[in-house]
Amino acid sequence: MNKQPIGIFDSGVGGTSIWKEIHKLLPKENSIYLADSINAPYGPKGEKAIIQLCIKNTELLLEKGCKLIVVACNTATTNAIDYLRTTYKVPFIGIEPAIKPAALNTKTNAVGILATQGTLTSALFSKTSGKFANNINVIEQVGEGIVDLIESGKLYSEEMTTLLKTYLEPMIKANIDYLVLGCSHYPYLIPQLTKLLPNDVKIIDSGEAVARQTKTILDKHNSLNNENNYPKIEFFTNGNPEVIEKLLGNSFRADYLNF
Repeated sequence: MNKQPIGIFDSGVGGTSIWKEIHKLLPKENSIYLADSINAPYGPKGEKAIIQLCIKNTELLLEKGCKLIVVACNTATTNAIDYLRTTYKVPFIGIEPAIKPAALNTKTNAVGILATQGTLTSALFSKTSGKFANNINVIEQVGEGIVDLIESGKLYSEEMTTLLKTYLEPMIKANIDYLVLGCSHYPYLIPQLTKLLPNDVKIIDSGEAVARQTKTILDKHNSLNNENNYPKIEFFTNGNPEVIEKLLGNSFRADYLNF
């Protein structure tokens, strides 16, 4: 069991930001990453369609022998994680926007959240936001177009800069001191967001927390791989492999897989 890989899937390449944190914390673990780029973004598709896509990804990872599956997509987590956990026996780890730490630590009483439509309209996000951010001014912004640009290899394009300026303007006017990133693609925007936001705005994403939870669950199931100095790491995409390889700094190869 210990040598079986960790499975990670996302609606595209963004979840590699989560994979990086897991690999940094658990460098001896074998891992398999699935980028369902052909169906990105999941946000506008609706709950039923999202669940079906998550079933497809999960069953492919289980066929490859994964011992734990990380749903490295906010939209997939908020719409499908409960179904996956009740349907399959392996542990699942999901991600959702880190609204809690932002709401608890804000000094200006205003926080921004940049997320997909599917995440912001989900019951899980509504529940979390209602619990921790009831008395906080939360400026929600659907990041329409961002995932498409990243999936197209246009991370640092003029189109991206224009989009980000438009989305951040109302947040800056509201005097936010925290910006919560609610999509696993968005950590790749941090260098640009840092330049566009006031210096005192802190940016929060879920990567480190997901990695810590992955370690906790593997430890709980006695499934940590502590004896592997040469982990097998595989990336599969049904989109353009070069997009993943560029985000990973060309340190790893990605293979095309029709799924």
